[in-house]
Amino acid sequence: MTHAPNAKPLIIDGLNCAAVTREQMQRTLDGGVSAINLTATRPQAGLHDALLQLEELRKTVAAMPDLATIVTSVAEIEAAHAAGLVGIIIGSQNSLMVEGDVALLGTFKRLGMRIMQPTYNERNAFGYGASFVNDGDRGMTESGRAWLAAMEANGIIVDLSHSGLKTSADFIAAAKRPLVFSHANAYALHPSPRNKTDALIRAVADKGGLTGAVAWPPLLRFDRMPTVEDVVDHFMHLIKVAGVEHVGFGGDIPEGFPPNPEGWAKMWGQHGIYPNVTGPMGDWYTYENRATDGINTMSKVSAMFDRLKARGVPESDVDKIMSKNWLRIMRDVWGE
Repeated sequence: MTHAPNAKPLIIDGLNCAAVTREQMQRTLDGGVSAINLTATRPQAGLHDALLQLEELRKTVAAMPDLATIVTSVAEIEAAHAAGLVGIIIGSQNSLMVEGDVALLGTFKRLGMRIMQPTYNERNAFGYGASFVNDGDRGMTESGRAWLAAMEANGIIVDLSHSGLKTSADFIAAAKRPLVFSHANAYALHPSPRNKTDALIRAVADKGGLTGAVAWPPLLRFDRMPTVEDVVDHFMHLIKVAGVEHVGFGGDIPEGFPPNPEGWAKMWGQHGIYPNVTGPMGDWYTYENRATDGINTMSKVSAMFDRLKARGVPESDVDKIMSKNWLRIMRDVWGE
């Protein structure tokens, strides 16, 4: 299938954990999204499982060349956009697969990995996840310092979205290159342990990175189903705190995954495995109501940026948030 040149603006979703299916890729394109940072390995995956998951992803994407392609550089992202394809950036929300030896980060780079987090919500060899709060988060470890050095040497983007507040601060202080909170909202607006303080948001901006506003309900509010306007509230706060050059979008829209209510309830329901992240959610929060009203599907992403313009954000600044800030960081860190 041939594609006409894409006249739509380039939109990057800085965190995507939806199903990788033809239907989902079409919804992504319908929403104007040109590239996604895909959670290509599950957060609990060790080395063996991570390698299998990457192999399965490549087979899945190869079977839909008319809709998606794996990208490893800014040039490839731009080419995918021009061709009307979803550019899939291989990412991981954890680094369990390299706990044994951070030299393996070079191997994952060659396999296409371009953005990684040191830890998910749990503690691992590199630091503490977001579910550890106050004195429970003891910060980045010595192994974490080695991980950071190897990440920067390999030109892989460091993502601290799921790191605890002290662990995040330690990594930021030690970083020599731009790093990101790919998907985290403002703690000042909603005190979830997964959100970030203004001080951390500013610190990431000072390093040349960005914070990506998130559409996932537990990061927006507990009391009722959030709407797209709640997401826009966080965008506006991030612009105020970090400057518009340091704001992006990291949707985390749970579309098609987990595929059933039981799997969802075990992980992300009110009584799921992260009680201080999803436990405070009201009874309205169910499998059927697990996404934010007005942005419950990737096909509605572009409309969210229209809401930013309606709030008075100039179109040139919206363009930065949609993709230009992400592309700047990718060029800087990837060098390609």
